[in-house]
Amino acid sequence: MAALSSSLHLLHFNSQSSSSISSLLPDYLLFYPSQSSSFSSIFLQNTDISPLVPVVSTVKLSSRLKCLTQSTEAEEEDRLLSDSESLVSDGGDVREDVKAQQQQQQRIVTPNYSDSNSLGIREPVYEVVEVKPNGIVSTRKINRRQLLKSSGLRPRDVRSVDPSLFLTNSMPSLLIREDAILLNLGSLRAIAMQERVLIFDYNCKGGKAFIDTLLPRLNPRNNNGGPCMPFELEVVEAALLSRVQRLEQRLIAIEPRVQALLEVLPNRLTADVLEELRISKQTLVELGSRAGALRQMLLDLLEDPHEIRRICIMGRNCTLVRGNDNVECSVPLEKQVAEEEEEEIEMLLENYLQRCESCHGQAERLLDSAKEMEDSIAVNLRQ
Repeated sequence: MAALSSSLHLLHFNSQSSSSISSLLPDYLLFYPSQSSSFSSIFLQNTDISPLVPVVSTVKLSSRLKCLTQSTEAEEEDRLLSDSESLVSDGGDVREDVKAQQQQQQRIVTPNYSDSNSLGIREPVYEVVEVKPNGIVSTRKINRRQLLKSSGLRPRDVRSVDPSLFLTNSMPSLLIREDAILLNLGSLRAIAMQERVLIFDYNCKGGKAFIDTLLPRLNPRNNNGGPCMPFELEVVEAALLSRVQRLEQRLIAIEPRVQALLEVLPNRLTADVLEELRISKQTLVELGSRAGALRQMLLDLLEDPHEIRRICIMGRNCTLVRGNDNVECSVPLEKQVAEEEEEEIEMLLENYLQRCESCHGQAERLLDSAKEMEDSIAVNLRQ
């Protein structure tokens, strides 16, 4: 025992049993891993088999347990190893118990990554207004998983209409997918489908204006007996109409104010007049920017016939041929209707493009006049 280094742990157990078996057993030197050193030792002297079983199970002997002795003789080492194996076998399959305990601990510690709640992920819940083709309006809450499942969209599609990403998706967009159209027109964000439309941030000005424009269009009495457009096209036109009308109303409100300022200046240089001119310029810049962004979106959509045809075949048994984007339908009548709708959609988009162009051009002209007045005032103040 003198050969043991200071890094080894030595435990000495004295046998209290007087059975004849203990007299036949030799001393045991068992080594096991420890935290402070590479291995430690337990010295068992003249102990019988029965008290050794809990000791072995406590230290969790495995198949890698090594029994070493300080004797230099090979026969003594072999004898100790054989006795250690006999003790483990008499202990009631200790190795199997240890393995079972380890497997049980692994099942408890390992988290279930298939469950999103175990990862602490909070799924966003949207409060939306749902409008159906018959004009029924209801408010409901829907989480992202349900929204994606019901609309056939992907998570990256919802980013364009997600109200929480207002700063990152502020540019207007109209995205066409297989079963839905995503509308992002400033404060108006909606998902149009064949049987319903979901409106986000319905309490905003854009959402309220859209609902007020859409509901009268869904009333059959307002169609004058003419054929009705598909519901998703009604939604798209109502969204564009409400947005363009808001821009035109703001332009109508700001134009007389700017004209009045141009008549007063530069003869009347007061703080109130100059502050009014500054506010009017900011309003015109914002108005021109929004009208220009909407105009660019409509231009991009008109220059891409593939996207327009995707709107036409929505809800029909039709497909687009790759390469030439020709429409192929299982029913010839559906192909004829799709082609007619394509012309109507192009005329519809052209109409709102002209209105956006007119609004943008008038805002730019008023802004140029205000800037020229500022330059004239600056020249007079220098003199």
